[in-house]
Amino acid sequence: MAAPLSARIGPSILNADLSQLHEESQKLLANGADYLHLDVMDGTFVPNLTFGHPVVKCLRNKIKDAFFETHMMVQNPQQWIEPMADAGVQQYTFHIEPVLDTVKDVCRKVRESGMKVGLAIKPGTAVEAVQQYIDSADMVLVMTVEPGFGGQKFMADMMPKVQWLREHYPTLDIEVDGGVGPGTIEQCSKAGANMIVAGTAIIRADDQAAVIRDLRSAVQSAISQGGKC
Repeated sequence: MAAPLSARIGPSILNADLSQLHEESQKLLANGADYLHLDVMDGTFVPNLTFGHPVVKCLRNKIKDAFFETHMMVQNPQQWIEPMADAGVQQYTFHIEPVLDTVKDVCRKVRESGMKVGLAIKPGTAVEAVQQYIDSADMVLVMTVEPGFGGQKFMADMMPKVQWLREHYPTLDIEVDGGVGPGTIEQCSKAGANMIVAGTAIIRADDQAAVIRDLRSAVQSAISQGGKC
């Protein structure tokens, strides 16, 4: 985690045409995406249901080189570690809320499987709840909407969590997800987020490459200004 921070943009494919998942994902990468953010929902931890490791594995068979992050909005994250590793996922980001007693154990198993560890917190979860686990993680995801559905309104009152993390962990990768786009990126970048998940704002843009470029530029600018991000 001592490497310098980099601005990375990871489109969420949740709002893409899932019947054209390979083509849509390839287009996002061609337009400059740094990684793909794959939202996995189990219908229990969140009310929605998306896709699981078989779909991810099929996508990996088509897209060999891209960095895949799965955002596991699931009640039992341990259950899917090995299947997702086998599917070619590089970062396994899971919510701490359903597994507060075993977060470190889940982190260990994720790392043993060969994947990076991401820890996610919902809007109602205090940032301090994740503090004791940061030494086991590569990244912390601060949700800026309630997890479960795309297209929600950005919650600006989550930015103090990002600021707190950046102030206390200057080299930590901090991701934000939910309602992030050209109109909200400045708040995210100035607070200290360096990994940006954007769904609707990129997927439905007339010029995906321009939106990705603008988002990255805002984050890079904040990093360059030194201190906060």
